[in-house]
Amino acid sequence: MLVVSKLSKSFPAPQGTLEILKNVDLSLDRGQSAVITGPSGTGKSTLLYSIGALEPPTSGTVMLEDVNPYALADRELSAFRNRKIGFVFQDHCLLPQCSVIENVLTPTLVADSRNGVTERARALLDQVGLGHRLEHRPAQLSGGEKQRVAIARAVINDPVLLLCDEPTGNLDHDSARTVSDLLIDMHTRLKTILLVVTHSRDVADRFEIRYRMNDGQLERA
Repeated sequence: MLVVSKLSKSFPAPQGTLEILKNVDLSLDRGQSAVITGPSGTGKSTLLYSIGALEPPTSGTVMLEDVNPYALADRELSAFRNRKIGFVFQDHCLLPQCSVIENVLTPTLVADSRNGVTERARALLDQVGLGHRLEHRPAQLSGGEKQRVAIARAVINDPVLLLCDEPTGNLDHDSARTVSDLLIDMHTRLKTILLVVTHSRDVADRFEIRYRMNDGQLERA
């Protein structure tokens, strides 16, 4: 279960304190999915990064499976994030020097056990329709194909929480549909908690639980 309580984030600015998140509350059970929409600059990505243990909040708590990641030591935090959380970003963040399968395997390099992970990576790439592109480099892939690799990489460690920041933002309509289909399919197969930030109405309409960020505050849409 994911429980976000009274989460706030602020930064010092020349004109005073800049409040990005304002007492955000959010709760999702494993197997649930939700989408967050809203104008640019309202705190959507900051919220996602705070939930994903990448951006410490100024106040409030994030609890994932009864663990507050920000209470962990640095090494424990890194291990927790690696095991429990998968990320899909707008620009896919693939390593250009690595092959498709090497990119998918990257999160397993710091895992406690790597038994069978190559076979799992191959199976995931088959599921996203790229089983024939294992040795290709990212530069040889289309934008939609890169995001499919990023999805496989995000779920290689069977995370509890899958976070996606504008996963279709750089894609054409058909590729965006394919990627959103895959995200929902992977979420259904793995019973993750899926949380997606998007500007796409087509993507947002596929979720029953919808939130909207407005001036740092999260509201049900």
